[in-house]
Amino acid sequence: MTSLTDRYLAATLRAVPAPRRAELAEELRASIEDMIDDRSTGGQDRAAAEREVLTELGNPEQLAARYTDRPLQLIGPRYFLVWWRLLRLLLTFVPAIAGVVTGVVKATVGNDPGAAIGAGIAAALQTAVQTAFWITLVFAVAERLNPPLNLPGWSVDQLPETARERQVTLVDSCAAIAFLVLAIAFLPWQHFQPWVSGDGSRLPMIDPALWSFWLPALIAVLVATLGLEVAKYRAGRWTWPLVGVNAVLDLAFAMPLVWLLLTDRLLNPALVERFAWLREGGVDDVARVAIVVTAAVVVWDVIDSAVKARRAAD
Repeated sequence: MTSLTDRYLAATLRAVPAPRRAELAEELRASIEDMIDDRSTGGQDRAAAEREVLTELGNPEQLAARYTDRPLQLIGPRYFLVWWRLLRLLLTFVPAIAGVVTGVVKATVGNDPGAAIGAGIAAALQTAVQTAFWITLVFAVAERLNPPLNLPGWSVDQLPETARERQVTLVDSCAAIAFLVLAIAFLPWQHFQPWVSGDGSRLPMIDPALWSFWLPALIAVLVATLGLEVAKYRAGRWTWPLVGVNAVLDLAFAMPLVWLLLTDRLLNPALVERFAWLREGGVDDVARVAIVVTAAVVVWDVIDSAVKARRAAD
């Protein structure tokens, strides 16, 4: 029995309730072996016979549904699996992007950072509902009109690799995304809802002049990192391309930040002027600590991702 059959069994049993997997695995494996033996006895090459048998059995998700008497239809059986895969794919990133963009626009252009998080969450939920509705409607119409979509048929080449333990869990990804969203929201928040001094004047922490380029650039890097988190979760583990993208994004954020700290351009000059401890060397102390922490985080993140990618490749 080759890895091709093992992959087919794994893909089929993934959609079967856990209490029935052992029984069905034994039954299905024996059935596949018998069909391969019948063909190879007749003179057919065993590898070719295996591919032929698995192709005749068809899509493992459909086979699992037949074993468990589970109908594959919400709108109809013909396009159910295509609809389900497309819907899951879009819902993994489209609502999140819509929520982040809405929140940032609300905080910056709309000058209402206090409502940015609520607006972002509402936009994400609305986008998820709209996406599910329109995708379902399109496939419902296609199911009834049956237009010639010419979708490619299933083949054994589409079998996923044998499942391995996930390095990247849903909890880890949600925590990372939540941290990134808070970091993105903080930058406009500290500008539009800054500290207030005794005379009532607004006092942002970061130099407002940086909004001309540097702060939007840093926000763009954080948004790109959100995309990396989604890609990493979908892959389930670190890969070398993801390690490379992660290193580039880490440096794209850390290098401008370190340069701004070294040139005393990060903190608002009015803030430094307001507090005596900052004027008397505190700015240099803050810069040194921030640079060391930033460098340590980047080095640790790059090394950690590379080690995990190497383990995943073994």
